[in-house]
Amino acid sequence: MPQMSPMNWMILFIYFLTSLMMISMITYFIFMKKKNNKNLKTNKKILYYNKFI
Repeated sequence: MPQMSPMNWMILFIYFLTSLMMISMITYFIFMKKKNNKNLKTNKKILYYNKFI
């Protein structure tokens, strides 16, 4: 049974680490985009109503 060399383990570790980082960054930015969209909508309404005051 052949053993995996340490280089293969390092490549696998880097691959899984980068994939985990990419998934976490994508989910974080999707969450921030949704949060910012809600804030922008409320801010636009506040600015719109303040024109009549």
